[in-house]
Amino acid sequence: MHTRPCIRIAARWSIFALALAGAAPAHAINVSMAFGEKIAPFCFPETDTGIELDVMREALAYRGHVLVPHYYSFARIPVAFKARDVDAAMTDLGEDMSAWGANYGDPAVFYDNVFFTVSERKLAIRKPEDLRGLSVLSFPGGAKRYPLWLDPVKKAGRYYEQNDQALQVLTLDRGRYDVVLSDRNIFRYFTMMLKLNASFKPKPVSSHAFVKLDPMDYRPVFWDKKVRDDFNAGLKHLKDSGRFDAIYQKYLASDKGGQGGQGAAEPSYLP
Repeated sequence: MHTRPCIRIAARWSIFALALAGAAPAHAINVSMAFGEKIAPFCFPETDTGIELDVMREALAYRGHVLVPHYYSFARIPVAFKARDVDAAMTDLGEDMSAWGANYGDPAVFYDNVFFTVSERKLAIRKPEDLRGLSVLSFPGGAKRYPLWLDPVKKAGRYYEQNDQALQVLTLDRGRYDVVLSDRNIFRYFTMMLKLNASFKPKPVSSHAFVKLDPMDYRPVFWDKKVRDDFNAGLKHLKDSGRFDAIYQKYLASDKGGQGGQGAAEPSYLP
């Protein structure tokens, strides 16, 4: 029997595989992570895919960890994380988790949040006062993220939140709200999905950028510092190798339709 050569060959392949995987450590674990349940194209719970899921999964896999996604409404994400129902969360939803002993990872994806209005209304939003008298529909946590802009609207009783962002598109189009706060790509994605129904013919909308994008607003959080460090190493590898851009292009730059089919969408990602 030629057992020793086989063992040597297997050992060489094992070393090679570890090198490809960023020398996966012996303590590699399953990492349960909280994600939003209705934020396509960043997360598709039905298939465990999407921009954010793919980036997080592959970054963790670089050091041998296995992502186990758990889906929540946006408002429940920080609750589940603080209760330690999960090992990590895609976002802190505007709450400082370092006060709870959590460890922040490097920013991977970000949400390019802007105000949307129906173009025919010719609304201009350049300063917080421009929202006076207008109703605003936001994703959960919007007022916490942008208090300067939305606290006055909230105090006036004209601020609302909606976890299902497809309804943001519908209700803005139907005039139930004056302004919607959403990520550009999420709003575009749900508009395209709704247009698959021939009866939905959306009015043109205008987007209003109102804050300077801060990548540090969108960082994953981890309880385990070593897992956080491994994630950061994997994220750097994805960016250095070009894989990070490829994931974004898969979902945002395809003109072939499908799960990421938004036409030639402008990707929002970190360089």
